[in-house]
Amino acid sequence: MPSLRDIRNRIGSVKSTRQITKAMKMVSAAKLRRAQDAILKTRPYALLLEQALGRVAARAAADEAATHPLLAPRVERRAEVVVVTSDRGLAGGFNSNICRRVQRFLVENGDRFEEIALATIGKKGREYFKARRIHARKDFPGVTANLRYEQAEGIAVEYQERFLSGEVDAVFLAYNEFKSAISQKPVVVQLLPIQTAAEAETTGASIDFKYEPSREALLADLLPRHVGMQVWRALLESAASEHGARMSAMESATKNAEEMIAALTLQYNRARQAYVTKELMEIVSGAEALK
Repeated sequence: MPSLRDIRNRIGSVKSTRQITKAMKMVSAAKLRRAQDAILKTRPYALLLEQALGRVAARAAADEAATHPLLAPRVERRAEVVVVTSDRGLAGGFNSNICRRVQRFLVENGDRFEEIALATIGKKGREYFKARRIHARKDFPGVTANLRYEQAEGIAVEYQERFLSGEVDAVFLAYNEFKSAISQKPVVVQLLPIQTAAEAETTGASIDFKYEPSREALLADLLPRHVGMQVWRALLESAASEHGARMSAMESATKNAEEMIAALTLQYNRARQAYVTKELMEIVSGAEALK
């Protein structure tokens, strides 16, 4: 049976842990508000850009000369999946969920592609696949520490160049899509070749317009912008999901610590009462022996 000192030390240790988890929860809540505002402001622009691109691309589909290389279908032999995770842990199942989703994607599409490579954004993803002897072609360090659009644009440019040179035939983004502070959905979306919205065909795509500048120039400007925006959106979605997952995990940890403190306090009181009772019985027994 543990001594009173051991129980007191354990209560103090759990209280210290509770203070840490409460502080981490508050920090994550503050970061979540900023990240949530950023993604909510980005989504409308990304959606409208995708719709505009879909309309222009749908009208250009009939004209093969106006089709941009980023839209042109090709035989899919080599693919690459860019996995977005975090640099830090203590976020519940945030990192493990998306990594398992990527593993399932690799199994499900093993027959579709001759080769599927991986690239990681975030230390946790790199460590996860390294521990399972799954080699990542490239790692993008320091991206999640300080998110900037220039970083997303650089990643987008790199993959556009690799796609146009024929080094890769398809590129996918794997990240946690932010739903709410307590809900994040692991998704794998295709980045290249660009898939335009199917609804563009039914929204007047058969009626063409005059373009100034030309339709080719418009596609050449919209498509790289669209790819960069998709990467940027994935990073923002992942950041908001990370803070939401960590806030929820720290809240659960704080509640567990409080329950443990209550149980240990009860155990301490019972042990102290037993100790006092034992001392009283020894005093009474000694007094009776002196009579």
